[in-house]
This record gives sequence, C-alpha cells and structure tokens, in this order.
Amino acid sequence: MDWVYLILAGLFEMSGVGMINQWNQKRSARAMLLLVGSFAISFAFLALAMMTLPMGTAYAVWTGIGASGGALLGMIFYGEARDAKRILFIAMVLVSAVGLKFVS
Repeated sequence: MDWVYLILAGLFEMSGVGMINQWNQKRSARAMLLLVGSFAISFAFLALAMMTLPMGTAYAVWTGIGASGGALLGMIFYGEARDAKRILFIAMVLVSAVGLKFVS
C-alpha cells in the first residue's frame, strides 16, 4: 500500500504543478484552492508512504513523478517543446524511479 500512496502523492504533486501554471495565467480563488489542495493531498500521501518506505527513496520517486509529470503536462497542454532529447531525459527520470522500487 505504501507504493500506492507514493504514486498518488506524485500524481497530486503533478496536479499542483499544473495548478501553479493555471494560477499564473488566471488568478482566481478556484485556481488557488486547487493549487493548495493538490499540494496538501500530495504531502499527506507522501507522509503515509514514508511511514514504511525509506525517506530517500520516497522523496526521489515523489519528485521524479512530479517533475516528469509536470514536464509532460507542459508539453501536452501548454505547447512546450517536445523534442527527442527532452523526452529521453523525462524517460530516464521515470526509469530511475521505477529502479528505486526494485531495489527498495
């Protein structure tokens, strides 16, 4: 269950990053509420995951999901560059996170 919590934490981190972009584009109470809510839920799930997973592993996977997910959101929804090098390095972050699962 700890890895499920960690993945959920990463997905809400990704959502929070997307909401930062929304907040920068349109400053509304809804955007701020979603931003704060996403990060709060993310931290809550991260705390649950860290009850059994090592801190270094949990944090690395959490930030990896958030960073690569944020980059993918930027490419899909905000027209950011989609060149092969960028996709390769995002894939390397995800492979590293999966690798940590196998050694933990």
